[in-house]
Amino acid sequence: MLPVENRPFDTLQVGEEERLVHVLTKEDFSLLADQAASFGAGVVDPEVAASPTYAADAAQNSWASALMSALIAGRLPGTGSKLIRQSIETSAAAAPGDIMTVAARVMAKSPNGRVTIEARATNQLGELAMAGSAEIVAPKKTIIAEPPDEYFDLIREKGRRYRILIERTRDLKALKTAVVHPVDEASLIGAIEAARENLMDPVLVGPEAKIRRAADAAKIDIAGYPIVTTEHSHAAAEKAVAMARAGEVEGLMKGALHTDELMQAVVAAETGLRTARRISHVFAIDAPAYPRALFITDAAVNIYPSLLDKRDIAQNAIELVLALGIATPRVAILSAVETVSPDIRSTVDAAALCKMADRGQIVGGILDGPLAFDNAVSLEAARTKGIVSPVAGQADILLVPDLEAGNMLAKQLVYLAEAEMAGIVLGARVPIMLTSRADNTIARLGSCAIALILARHRETQTP
Repeated sequence: MLPVENRPFDTLQVGEEERLVHVLTKEDFSLLADQAASFGAGVVDPEVAASPTYAADAAQNSWASALMSALIAGRLPGTGSKLIRQSIETSAAAAPGDIMTVAARVMAKSPNGRVTIEARATNQLGELAMAGSAEIVAPKKTIIAEPPDEYFDLIREKGRRYRILIERTRDLKALKTAVVHPVDEASLIGAIEAARENLMDPVLVGPEAKIRRAADAAKIDIAGYPIVTTEHSHAAAEKAVAMARAGEVEGLMKGALHTDELMQAVVAAETGLRTARRISHVFAIDAPAYPRALFITDAAVNIYPSLLDKRDIAQNAIELVLALGIATPRVAILSAVETVSPDIRSTVDAAALCKMADRGQIVGGILDGPLAFDNAVSLEAARTKGIVSPVAGQADILLVPDLEAGNMLAKQLVYLAEAEMAGIVLGARVPIMLTSRADNTIARLGSCAIALILARHRETQTP
């Protein structure tokens, strides 16, 4: 378990926020109540904990009080906090299987070391399930300690965010998907596993003999899945795109062919899947050490995007993140420095993009930049450099300067920070899953869950 550093009173900023996402289970409704009580040791004022109303409220709202306490005791401010008073109201019934997204925000600081924190929890339907507030005495000094409870193992569990997305799809109709050139074990297994999870209704497009040989070698039964025969990978890409144009499939999934081979068919002017929006790619990163989902764009399609390309890239990513249930995503526009310099094009682009957002040319998110990577993901780094920003240290989306920087950043997180990486192409008529042979099963399923949620969300937005 990784140690956690708390947030002393002097370092807290009004408006900063922490989030966690948790899938409620049957056990949670008893275990979370016990955990809420355990958080009280050294956190809740003894007089408060002894009051009948506190005990009654904790019993009635056990999951809500425990999740709120988890954020206070574990992250904001963390170890050394002391709860003075707390109020919680639940406004929607909670049940096992509900996916709760809890956000806690610092609302006020007083000279006596007390901090007011408000928390809100929404379920997978976007309904407000809990609203609460707490007054605490914040710790005076930095403490680095193990998380106070086994509960935090769940928060840092590798691949947890993808499993949450998969759970969100249980009531959704599977996405009919053309799997392009699935002639190796990895791409076939990914498609069949997605079908078993009811994420995808796969149509296998490619040389039938090669597809069947790959299935036999991997001992995979594909008898129940249709095969559309083509001569080779180029033909498979063209056929799959044609099927999407005709409405025969709702999505595409890359198999054992090069990304540029598939994308060439996708972006073809007359026969492809272009829309008015620039096509771009988003990596959905599940990094266990980062307290929120993280999205990196564009690290796979646009090599050296122009300013207008970046406008579309940002808008594509914002709309994806909104569809996944994150309200008002924070977009950090990355560069090597935090100040605008005419010698570094990405800083000038960042400033222009922020102004475009001010003028309504980019909507739905909060943009700031230029920001270096450390300032985008670390509040401490941002404070050290005197950066005052609603995005710094709390970024949901990282907009990178170019494909090279983005690709290296995403893969470094995977290989050096134990992150998982799912990917999807946006801006086309249908979602496109660009899986890699290096992806494991949970990452492939994460890509499929994202594509399914996005496609069904778009249906609800259609007039």
